[in-house]
Amino acid sequence: MHYMLQKEVVDRITAAPGSKTYGRLSLMAQLWCETTALFDIPPDAFDPPPKVDSAVVRLVPRPAPAWQIDDLATFEETVRLAFAQRRKMLRKTFAHWMNAAALEALDIDPTARAETLDGAAFARLANARYQQECQK
Repeated sequence: MHYMLQKEVVDRITAAPGSKTYGRLSLMAQLWCETTALFDIPPDAFDPPPKVDSAVVRLVPRPAPAWQIDDLATFEETVRLAFAQRRKMLRKTFAHWMNAAALEALDIDPTARAETLDGAAFARLANARYQQECQK
């Protein structure tokens, strides 16, 4: 599928961990699709020219999610919580249900911030959270 969107949205969809534009949209899009920013379209390509740049993105649906997810709702909630305060350290964001040692056991740095974790790390975090909820 090819879409023409505002350039900033394409940047968010295709962002990599650690980049300024990486967030919930990046993770959820990349969970379900291979994402590729193809090319930019300047405002003067339109009449009348808009006040924003445009870009074309390719989304190729995956046959299965990119990462093993035990429960999609828990994954979505974990990602939402993590990015609600993106500059907050994960040990503080998830302190109510997981301590620093538990994060380290998942190979996640407790002092890391949401914007630095890749999708696989979020999947491990969400799966651990789901397993905890199932044991209650």
